[in-house]
Amino acid sequence: MVKTIFTAATFIFFSTLVAAQPPTREELERQRQQLKNEIEQTEKMLNENKTKTKGTYIEWKGIANKVNLQERVIVNINRDIDLLDNNIYGINRDINRYDRLLDTLKQEYAKSMVYAYKNRSNYEFLNFIFSAASFNDAIKRIAYLKSYRTYREMQGENILRTQELRRQRVEALGGVKEKKNAVLDNKSREMDVLEKQKADKDRVLADLKKQGKQLNNQYAAKKKQLSKVSNAITAAIKKATDAAIAKAAEDERSRLANIKLNAKTTTSPTSSNTKSIIRTKKAEPKDQTTFPLTEENTVLNEKFENNRGILPWPVQKGYILMNFGLNKLPSGHTEIDNPGLSIGTDIGAPVKVVFNGTVSTIFNVDEIQVVVIQHGRYFTSYSNLSGVTVQKGQTVTSGQVIGKAMSNDDGIGEVDFIMSKEKNNFDPERWLRPR
Repeated sequence: MVKTIFTAATFIFFSTLVAAQPPTREELERQRQQLKNEIEQTEKMLNENKTKTKGTYIEWKGIANKVNLQERVIVNINRDIDLLDNNIYGINRDINRYDRLLDTLKQEYAKSMVYAYKNRSNYEFLNFIFSAASFNDAIKRIAYLKSYRTYREMQGENILRTQELRRQRVEALGGVKEKKNAVLDNKSREMDVLEKQKADKDRVLADLKKQGKQLNNQYAAKKKQLSKVSNAITAAIKKATDAAIAKAAEDERSRLANIKLNAKTTTSPTSSNTKSIIRTKKAEPKDQTTFPLTEENTVLNEKFENNRGILPWPVQKGYILMNFGLNKLPSGHTEIDNPGLSIGTDIGAPVKVVFNGTVSTIFNVDEIQVVVIQHGRYFTSYSNLSGVTVQKGQTVTSGQVIGKAMSNDDGIGEVDFIMSKEKNNFDPERWLRPR
């Protein structure tokens, strides 16, 4: 019984150790370091462009990004604290179990020692053996006495082992508490940083509101530019779709004509089989509502979908200036509906295609160049480029440079990245890998 209890306690101990392994905390550490790197990158951008971005939307957006990232750092730390609290709770539970087990083992050991003390004389030992009814019974009694002596020794060993396991858990508890204290100190420091960032954000917001009409004019110009680019991309994709549908229809007509010609040359025109084949082919419905895919593009389309969430960013280093969808600007009630993702980067930084595909079209909007890449039914568009290095119809591969980032009205590098499935735009950030 005691051996069974000890075995169960040992199993509980090692099961707890397995459950308390650090991969989850290590993952949180990696995420936290990644967030800190993004904050440093945004801070570097603000410092490098301090004279250009001071008192502008770009500065406000950069600080707002820092605040958002810093808040995510706090959330990450809180999750870490929760894991440590769960670990502390589990260790305390194990210690309580060991305490109860030790009480049971000590009680059993005390009873056996009392019994051994009362029957300690050689007379009692011999009397127990010679009072046996037969020789075989006497042998069994001798074996019983030996096993009982071994049992008492095992009881003592079990108590010592359980005490050692309890000591290890107490020591582990102290280590986890130290880690929690360190994480709490770190949280306190990060909270101070967050408060400072929020104060900077409020300061820049106050400066922006003072600019009033001038700033609204800048937003109106940006909104107009994004609308022109979006409309041009939509028109280009529609043109490509219409051309693909027309080509698919022509290919289908040619295929049916060849079937009919082959049927006439191999069998009689009055053959029922031939008529059946021709009628069947003509009766096949054709879906003309979506972008028709060739066999090659069908595979490409599927691979593109399978890479959702892990596509590379179009620039090596960058930061989000404006998110997909409605962006409420800090100067009032002005909103900009961004068809894609506006990414800040260095002027002249290489812009790379995010996945294998074919250059669908290249066109200019005012002084900026736009490249549209087809990936099956999906399209990626890269706007605000200069020095485009690809041509229409060219096959491109993931990571291939297609141009360079131009400066925006604030004098910093920017790339507007748009993702579409046929005529519908969607949020690129959900498809790109985490930075």
